Amino acid sequence: MCDTCGCNITPGNEHLVRAGGPHEHTEDGRAAVTVLKNLLTANDHQAAHNRGHFDEHGVLAINLMSSPGAGKTSLLESTIAALRSEVRIAVVEGDLETENDAERIRAQGVEAVQIATGSACHLDAHMVHDALHHLDLSGVDILFIENVGNLVCPASFDLGQHRNVTLLSVPEGDDKPAKYPVMFRAADLVLLTKADLLTYLTEFSAARAEHHLRHLASAAPFLTISTRGGDGIDPWIAWLRAELQQQRQRVRLGETARPAIQPDGVRLHAGGQGHTHHHHHHAHEHAG
Repeated sequence: MCDTCGCNITPGNEHLVRAGGPHEHTEDGRAAVTVLKNLLTANDHQAAHNRGHFDEHGVLAINLMSSPGAGKTSLLESTIAALRSEVRIAVVEGDLETENDAERIRAQGVEAVQIATGSACHLDAHMVHDALHHLDLSGVDILFIENVGNLVCPASFDLGQHRNVTLLSVPEGDDKPAKYPVMFRAADLVLLTKADLLTYLTEFSAARAEHHLRHLASAAPFLTISTRGGDGIDPWIAWLRAELQQQRQRVRLGETARPAIQPDGVRLHAGGQGHTHHHHHHAHEHAG
């Protein structure tokens, strides 16, 4: 349960394990694995609450995941421009330190709430819940949650979102789905980004990338897009419109949807000793 790298103790949930918090001690008085299991249970409880909140307001919540630099923020900028006249968008930005990405979104005239995650290598449901206090969801159709750039940890934490979208950029190589199976199994949609570079990076095979994805028994759509020329982002926009219609239908029927959360991901944090080695996850990003 992330019991070795400590990465699921985040600014959003650390109050639960601090002195006086409900999970300060385990049954035998030690702050050990049980604490982290309790945190994961608390996270899932909070995620269900968040999802109920989204459904109540008719909001479609989408979690964007990728390695750093795959183009999440650029995609959001293009998406906002494409849908500005028909869809009301808000963004929750997870970033280790800076407000740079949130400022890029605000420059598009869209509300963005920044979550500084500090040493945590993923967002959790508590952090997203805190961010929601700064948003009026009654004025939102689609909420995008831009997760921390990392191809391991975010796959395993429910935030209350309805769909997971994983980006794979052409410069990263076509073997990423094979190297990071947990992340790509968590995807409800895989977007091949920076497709305008396919002309130059001829060693990248989109067919091979999709083959690796299918090898994981994933039926997620695999769409090729570019925010700079090429095919543009039309396939992505069409997918979003369809998802928004489905969410509105679910809301009418009193139903909800959960993304393909992958609990296996916590196992990738095994190894080493102790519970507070916050920086171990940097080593594990390459161990998947």
